[in-house]
Amino acid sequence: MAPPTRTSDAPFGRMLTAMVTPFSADGAVDYPGVQRLATFLVDEQRNDGLVVSGTTGESPTTTDGEKERILRAVLEAVGDRATVVAGVGTNDTAHSVELARAAQRAGAHGLLVVTPYYSKPPQEGLYQHFTTVADATALPVMLYDIPGRSGVPIQTETLFRLAHHPAIRAVKDAKADLFAGSMVSAHTDLAFYSGDDTLNLPWLSVGAAGFVSVIGHVAGADLAMMIEHYRAGEVAAALEIHRRLLPVVSGIMNRAGGAIMAKAALRLIGQDAGVVRLPLVDATTEQIALLRADLVAGGLKITGD
Repeated sequence: MAPPTRTSDAPFGRMLTAMVTPFSADGAVDYPGVQRLATFLVDEQRNDGLVVSGTTGESPTTTDGEKERILRAVLEAVGDRATVVAGVGTNDTAHSVELARAAQRAGAHGLLVVTPYYSKPPQEGLYQHFTTVADATALPVMLYDIPGRSGVPIQTETLFRLAHHPAIRAVKDAKADLFAGSMVSAHTDLAFYSGDDTLNLPWLSVGAAGFVSVIGHVAGADLAMMIEHYRAGEVAAALEIHRRLLPVVSGIMNRAGGAIMAKAALRLIGQDAGVVRLPLVDATTEQIALLRADLVAGGLKITGD
């Protein structure tokens, strides 16, 4: 299935959500729930792209077979009207290559490849890891720079080198270094996507293509409108949305982690995505009460428990 048409400055779309993986009460993947959530995110939350099997999708605790089936379910549901990006990054290059090839066979429109975590490779190791995965398929690649989880940043000089690879098209940035990102985007064709909801509007101000968001599960339509306002030169209107959503960002991103609180937030707006898998644990009653107040303060409608 061919991806929807994209612009050269936004090769994966503009408003993407890093989608949670719905699980049933016994911890099994809820594949009908996967399709319902993907449809909700695209049709009601105005996402023109989805990332599946990323960190928020609990990729460390889903099997390779589950990842492929999740991807196929999302493609079947929304692949004709949204860019579907498969998270395939691990800290094992050979395994990442296997996942990339499986994603291509399943019909993914692109790949998200995170910096190898835990092993803390040197920059040359990062360069060889990313180019090896990018060489493995014909799909466009979005690098994921998140040193808070991986332990190692992708340094500016390494991004300059990686930008020469024809398949490496973008960076999902969760490094919180807008100056470094500005330097790379000023001197390469790499598109930058905000991978940190606390910095969505600041990233737009330095030329980001769009967002790969967690709060997009419940505020995707607002974020899409923020992007539209900013790109139309209506900065004050974009700033108004940014400020209104501050409690939503804080409630989902700063209390117990993205996957836990995103699922709790979805339940509060009537879109139950089930439980999380260990080692994550579901939000507590106290956390949910605080989150409910945050969502209401952000202007969201609460319909669930």
